[in-house]
Amino acid sequence: MNALTRSILALALAGASTLASAETAWPKQPIRLIVPFPPGGGTDIIARVVSNKLTETRKWVIVVDNRPGAGGNIGMDLVAKSKPDGYTIGLGQTSNLAVNPTLYAKLPYDPVKDFTPIGTVADAPLVLVVASSSPYKTLADVVAAAKAKPGVVTLATPGNGTVAHLTGELFQKAAHIDLQHVPYKGSAQAITDLLGGSVQVFMSSIPTALSQIRAGTMRPLAVTSSKRADDLPNVPTINESGYAGFDARTWFGLVAPAGTPAPVVAQLNAEINKVLAMPEIRKKITVEGGDVMGGSPEQFGTLIKTEIPRWGKVVKDSGARVD
Repeated sequence: MNALTRSILALALAGASTLASAETAWPKQPIRLIVPFPPGGGTDIIARVVSNKLTETRKWVIVVDNRPGAGGNIGMDLVAKSKPDGYTIGLGQTSNLAVNPTLYAKLPYDPVKDFTPIGTVADAPLVLVVASSSPYKTLADVVAAAKAKPGVVTLATPGNGTVAHLTGELFQKAAHIDLQHVPYKGSAQAITDLLGGSVQVFMSSIPTALSQIRAGTMRPLAVTSSKRADDLPNVPTINESGYAGFDARTWFGLVAPAGTPAPVVAQLNAEINKVLAMPEIRKKITVEGGDVMGGSPEQFGTLIKTEIPRWGKVVKDSGARVD
């Protein structure tokens, strides 16, 4: 081996050693966790539960950055266009990674090509509720009323094209009924109108409705997942109420910009799974109406690819569209 060859080999080994050292030392600066929805919502709560525990256990500095707007598209686009170094990640979910590709005429990012999946965090069913004063005591009562007067029974949702709206569409198709969809800009006014009697049924996330259910002002009729929700153990599922196979949930998962180094993604995934395995974290997420998921980046990537056509069909069948 001549002197030039030895020098090149030495430089290559030194470079590899430096790279390995850099990867091992990651992170060297704060990590920005973009949440594409306002503070206080389900996505934000889950993001803070996980990030706070990572800060506590790993001493990482994680800054939650809420970037709401356009159904989550603004925040997710910011993640997609960030430097792929692991210092900007985002908490995506069903709407912005699986629904919006079909719902929006123009999406500023590709949920498959523009992100590197890190791992799923949690999922949560929705719950169909009525006011406690409602004559509807069961899901069967709603179906019977809707069949007696098609298009008269009103179904409130937090907005056109939301997972709640599309889950409502799935249920109407399964039950062969026609409800009158009343979309709101968020859940607050929908709850007010439900309790006031302006609308009759509300498809809601469990965290949104839970306090009203516990206070006795709302009556839950059914949850949308295939199994009962831990926080609502006495509430039947749509699946067990005569609509076998019905299963609709909102899932949440962390993504990084495409091209983020594999060792960084692997480290993030490993630490997040450790956090999700902690009983206290599982309890916190359960209290908020969710179920811990976890898993590998590959599993999350497969989930996204599977859910896009599934929800895309629901969007097309519903006629929902945002230009």
